[in-house]
Amino acid sequence: MDRTPSSRADVCVVGAGPAGALVAHRLAEAGRDVVVLEAGPRFDIADRTEAQERHIRPGMGDPWEMGGPRDAYSTAGREYPLNAARVKGVGGSTLHWQGMVMRLHERDFALATRHGVGTDWPIDYDDLRHYYAEAERALGVAGAMDNPYAPPREEPFPLPAFPPSYSDSLFAEACERLEIDMHSVPNARNPEPYDGRAACQGYGTCKPVCPSGAKYTAESHIEKARAAGARIVDRVPVQRLEHDERGETIEAAVYATPDGTEHRQPAVQFVLACGGVENARLLLLSASDQYPDGLANSSDAVGRFFMDHLFAGAGGRLDEPTRQNHVGFNTSECHQFYDDTEPVEGVKLEFLNYAGPSPVIEALGADAWGDELLSRLRESYGTHVAIGGLVEQLPDAENRVTLDPDRRDDHGNPVPHVEWSISERTERAIRRANEIQHAILEKLGASIEWTVGPDATGPAFHQMGTTRMGEDPERSVVDADCRTHDLSNLWLVGSSVFSTGGAMNPTLTIAALSLRAAGAIEESL
Repeated sequence: MDRTPSSRADVCVVGAGPAGALVAHRLAEAGRDVVVLEAGPRFDIADRTEAQERHIRPGMGDPWEMGGPRDAYSTAGREYPLNAARVKGVGGSTLHWQGMVMRLHERDFALATRHGVGTDWPIDYDDLRHYYAEAERALGVAGAMDNPYAPPREEPFPLPAFPPSYSDSLFAEACERLEIDMHSVPNARNPEPYDGRAACQGYGTCKPVCPSGAKYTAESHIEKARAAGARIVDRVPVQRLEHDERGETIEAAVYATPDGTEHRQPAVQFVLACGGVENARLLLLSASDQYPDGLANSSDAVGRFFMDHLFAGAGGRLDEPTRQNHVGFNTSECHQFYDDTEPVEGVKLEFLNYAGPSPVIEALGADAWGDELLSRLRESYGTHVAIGGLVEQLPDAENRVTLDPDRRDDHGNPVPHVEWSISERTERAIRRANEIQHAILEKLGASIEWTVGPDATGPAFHQMGTTRMGEDPERSVVDADCRTHDLSNLWLVGSSVFSTGGAMNPTLTIAALSLRAAGAIEESL
C-alpha cells in the first residue's frame, strides 16, 4: 500500500471504527476529499472462520492481534483491562462487539436538571431523534416496538426483531409473576439479508467473531467511503497533531508507517475517532508551547470524567434443560428499572443466552476422551441460567486517562494510564440490580450459584467521557456539534464526547452523534 500523504484533503479522519467510518462515508459521498488514517491493519473478511477457530481453541491467542508494545497501557485504582475492550484495525471495536444497540433515554441528557447529579448534555433527545433513526438504518438494526420504557420514536426498526430464545420463555413466567416487563433487544445483526450482508447463521461466537458477516461492523461503511472516493490508509498510527503558529487551527496529522517513517497529512478539517481512551491520549501527546497541557485542553477536561458501565449479574441452575449457548447474543431485556428510580443510576437488565460453559470449549480444553468426556459434558452443560445487567457510572473528574511518564509504546510515546474507581453510589446501584436478579431467579426456582456484585464487578468495555461535550468551554472539550472549543477545525467523535453514560450500550449513540457531526463538518467546508 502507498502510505505517503495525500497531496490534498478536505478532511483527515483518524480512526476507522464506527464513528470514523460513518463520518468518512458521509463526507466522501458529499464529494469531499477524505483520508482515513487507521493505526491497525485491515483484516480480511475471508479469514473470519479462521479467526473464529483461533478464538475457540485454547492458547491460540486474540483473533484481533491486540497486545504487545503497540498496545501497552497502565492502570491505577480498580484494574481496567483496556486491551480486552478495544480493537485497533479497520472496523475498530465493532469487530468484536456483541451488537446490541439502544437509544439513550430522555433522562440521560438531563441528569443534573432531573436529579441533581452528573451534568446535562448541551443537546437533548429530540436533537438526536432524527439521527438515531438514520443510524438504525445505517447499521441495520433489528428490533420491535414492544418496549414500554423506550424513548419515543416515529418509525419502526429497519428489520424485524429476533424472536425470544428458549431460556427467555423460561424467564417470562417468573417475570410476569413479579410484574417485571421483558421486551426485545435491538440488535445490529441481520435476521434476514440486509445491505449486502447475510442473515445470521447462528455460529454463537458473536463476540469476538461473526464468521457470517450478519453482525454489523464498520468495515461496511469504510468500504462505502472508499467506493465514494475516500482514501483508507491502514497501519499508520498518528503520533501527534500539529497546529498553526497562532494555535487556532490544526495543520497536519503526523503519522508513522510500519517502517518507522513519519509523514505529515495536511487537511482543511480534522476528525479524531480513536475511541474513549485514544482520543484523549492523542490530544495529550500533541502538547505544544501554546497548549502545554495538551491540545483542546484549556478546560483541563481532556482525559477526565472517564466512565464505563459496570456489570452486575447472577446465575445458577434449573432442574430442566435451558438450551444456553445456542444463541450468542441477547434477545430479551428490561428497562423497567432505568428512568427516575432510586437509586438514580440507571440499570438495564439482560436475560443471557450464554450462561454456563460452552460444550465446544469444554471439550477442546478437556483432558478426557470418549465416555468420560461425554459424561463430563452432560454434567457441566445444559441447565444453566443467568441474568446480567449494565449499571450507570456517574462522571467523576478523578477517573481519568493520562500519559504514563515511565512507560513507552513501540514508537517511544507515553502509553495511556487509566485511573479508574467505583463510587459508593455505583456500588449501591449494583446491589440493587443484584436484588432484582436474585428475585427473578428465586421465582424461577433456580439454585443461585454465583453473583457478580460490587466486589467482583468489572467494566462492560464502553469507554466514555474523556473529551466531554458541553456549552461552557471552561468545563468541556467540544461543543454540541463535536467541534473543539479551542481549535476551529478539530472535531472529536465517538463515546469520548459523552457527558454522561447512562446504562445503554453506546454504539447507536456514537453513530447518531457522528452522523450529526458529519453534517456540521460538511457545512463548515
